[in-house]
Amino acid sequence: MVLATLALEQRVHTTAVEESLVTESDRTVLLLNSDVLPGREITEILGLVQGHTVFAIWLGKDLSAIVRLILGGELIEYTEMMGSARSTATERMTAKAAEMGADAIINIRYMTTSVVGTASELLVYGTAVKLS
Repeated sequence: MVLATLALEQRVHTTAVEESLVTESDRTVLLLNSDVLPGREITEILGLVQGHTVFAIWLGKDLSAIVRLILGGELIEYTEMMGSARSTATERMTAKAAEMGADAIINIRYMTTSVVGTASELLVYGTAVKLS
C-alpha cells in the first residue's frame, strides 16, 4: 500500500515538474561553459546562479539496473535518471537567471553527489551576465 501511494505521488510530482519546465524553458538565456562570447561583450555581471535537484529511481528500475550491473552493459535507468536531473537543474538555474534579467550564463559547471542509496544530487552553477 505504501509503495503504491509513493508511486502515485511520484507520477503526480513528475507531471507537475514537467509542466513547469515547459513554461520555464520559454525564456531565452544563452548557456556557455566559457567566459568568451565572440562578437558580444559582457556589459554587466549579475552574479552566481545555480539550480539543483535530488533524483532517485523507483525500486523496480533499481532492481532492473542491478541485474544489468551483474550481466554488464549500460545502466540505462541511471543514465535516464541523471539526464532528467541535469535538465531539471539547468531549467531551474536558467529560470533564476531570467528573473535577474540575464542574457546569458557563462562558465557553467555541473557537479553530482551521492546522497543516499541510489539517490543523487545534481548541482549546476554559472555566472549570470548581460550582453551588449
